[in-house]
Amino acid sequence: MKVLIINGPNLNLLGTREPEIYGNVSMESYLENLKSEFHFHKIKYYQSNIEGELINRLQEDDFDAVIINPGAFTHYSYAIADCLKNIRKPKIEVHISNIYKREEFRQKSVTAANTDAVLSGFGMDGYRLALLSVK
Repeated sequence: MKVLIINGPNLNLLGTREPEIYGNVSMESYLENLKSEFHFHKIKYYQSNIEGELINRLQEDDFDAVIINPGAFTHYSYAIADCLKNIRKPKIEVHISNIYKREEFRQKSVTAANTDAVLSGFGMDGYRLALLSVK
């Protein structure tokens, strides 16, 4: 199965950005472990700080399932929500932190309604848990 992991803004800074919230492991390092553990999947990774680039990547439609962490776009990107609504493949939203224990504006996801599941608060392991659930 081809799985696309897609991360939104500022997630290129994982490993150094607010380690007390996001940990101290880079996505690139974590991705190596995921690819090793889930060698039976073809895992592709994409990250952008630009909303339209994320939408363009999702519309390439070259995957069987998507795991998305929209970052801050989670809370206000109706454009990404609309894009997800039109994808007829398994979609899982992942958040490294527990968004419900954070600032009030972070407790609302406009994208979640257009995914099949949401994982929040499992740290980087949320990506792993999402991969366990795609079939």
